[in-house]
Amino acid sequence: MFTKILVPVDLDDLDHQLRAIAAARTIAVADKRPLALLSVVQRLGNYASTFFPKDFERRASADALQRLQTLAERELTGLSVETIVAHGAIYDEILSTQQRIGADLIVMASHRPELQDYLLGPNAARVVRHAPCSVMVIRD
Repeated sequence: MFTKILVPVDLDDLDHQLRAIAAARTIAVADKRPLALLSVVQRLGNYASTFFPKDFERRASADALQRLQTLAERELTGLSVETIVAHGAIYDEILSTQQRIGADLIVMASHRPELQDYLLGPNAARVVRHAPCSVMVIRD
């Protein structure tokens, strides 16, 4: 049914991400399709970057990639999995990665909403509104 599944992962909130990963795994196994795990490292602004070491973003990216690969080995054994680290605004990077890799399904977790979010977290809401493909939101 789907050709490629993109799973954005918040590495700092893995407890909520595991349900989305499990749902994506079930679909990937059933359809015998590849998965892509994506982690987004937010860019530091010019002012904020003065408070961090010069190679902070490079080290953060390397750490995120290692953590994604470990997660894939632990949770997605036996599947074709690509691990991707992007930099920028979370929802923008999810949407641009989806287009770049040709994913036709995004499976993502959404935190329990605050009153101002009402139904979905702000990143999930933007992805759902703007994605040109199907989006499955796994609520915690």
